[in-house]
Order: sequence, then C-alpha cells, then structure tokens
Amino acid sequence: MLTEGKITLRPLQDHDRDALAQLANNKKIWDNLRDILPHPYTPADADAFIQLTRQEKEPMTFAIAFDQQFCGIIGLVGQTDIYRKTAEIGYWIGEPFWKRGIATTAVKLITAYGLHQLGFLRIHTGIFEYNPGSMRVLEKNGYEKDGIFRKSLVKNGQIWDEHRYSIIK
Repeated sequence: MLTEGKITLRPLQDHDRDALAQLANNKKIWDNLRDILPHPYTPADADAFIQLTRQEKEPMTFAIAFDQQFCGIIGLVGQTDIYRKTAEIGYWIGEPFWKRGIATTAVKLITAYGLHQLGFLRIHTGIFEYNPGSMRVLEKNGYEKDGIFRKSLVKNGQIWDEHRYSIIK
C-alpha cells in the first residue's frame, strides 16, 4: 500500500466491485479515457478488471481510496522492447470525489513508486485536449509537456489533439 494523508493506493479487492461499477459507469469518466473501458460499465466488467489486476507480476494497478472509501483507479503499464524502462500512467477519479486533490496525490504516490521502486526511468501519458484538469494534475507532480499530437484521437465521433506529458528519473 502507498499512503499519504487520507489517500491510499492499494490492490483491488472483490468488495470494490460495486463501487467500481457505479463510479466507472459514468459517461463523464468514459469521455476522458480510452474506448477500451466499456460504457456502460457493469458489475461483470468490474469483476473482470479486478481479476485482471491479480495477474500482474509486480503490482501496477491500484484502487485509490479516500478516507478508506474506494474512489478511483490508477496504474502503470510497463512498456516493452526498447521502451522497457518506460511506463505509461493512467488514472481516473469518480465524479463525487472530484476537486479534492485526490488525483494529484495519487499521481505523486504512483510516480514515486514507478521511478524508485519499480525502476522505470520515464513515465508518460497522453491527455485529451479538453481535459485541462488532468494536465494540471501532472504538472503539479513535475511532469512536463513533451508536445501535442495534433488530431491524433477519435472520441465520441470527433477528432481531438492529445497532449503528451512525461517525467524522467
């Protein structure tokens, strides 16, 4: 477990199923994530995701808990081949928990974990152009904008820019 104040990153548990399904089944969440996240998001999707996280050799995907209450997901995806010292970060916070600084602290915790405990040299991500809040979360944690991939994303039938961020050890 990784903890700072009221925020804890911990492995997902079976008892997270209902809260995960309820919070993830929100189009506002889905609008800022890749289409691989099902929408609508069902309890069966939550079960499958929880089981998938148990297959990780090193813990890389965590429940975000605020005051011991499940409120979102954060994870790293290790890259392969010549990018094997790089991970991609992804995260979301359930809407009832927005604007409390939870994402900022969660990103801080997992970034330190990835760089110092897992040995990654670089962590990166891409943010949809219409999500400045997530860009600010990264910037508060020392991530720098590498550039903008113009017209590189398709979401909700529209073409969007992707803002790429990274942090280096």
